[in-house]
Amino acid sequence: MPKIRITAASHTFLAETHPDAPETVAAFLQLLPYRQKLIHVRWSGEGCWIPLGEFRLGVGFENHTSHPSVGDILFYPGGYSETEIILAYGSCCFASKMGQLAGNHFLTIVEGRENLRALGTKVLWEGAQDVVFELAE
Repeated sequence: MPKIRITAASHTFLAETHPDAPETVAAFLQLLPYRQKLIHVRWSGEGCWIPLGEFRLGVGFENHTSHPSVGDILFYPGGYSETEIILAYGSCCFASKMGQLAGNHFLTIVEGRENLRALGTKVLWEGAQDVVFELAE
């Protein structure tokens, strides 16, 4: 399984792909290196998200959940709300103004988890932060 390096603010994380989301993982790997802005969630609790509007990755639901654990990264393919990626850094229930959502758990942070709360706090109080996803060497 390929590993993904995630760099956001002054933090670096290493994530493993999730075997139960093979279509999401394969499609996301085609985007690498992927650069975006990470902002704090509005309704979901302790998480950061990447709003993607009408962007489509070309995947449907695979192993979707509304309750990511700390370090889980979900991809919501769109439908009831805009397409998005969410990263849980604490207690989180994935939701939007439409209500509760579920996203494909496609990445899990396995190194650097101790810095997730610091990243989430920085995004909350200082605003959008650059984030880069790339293959780890």
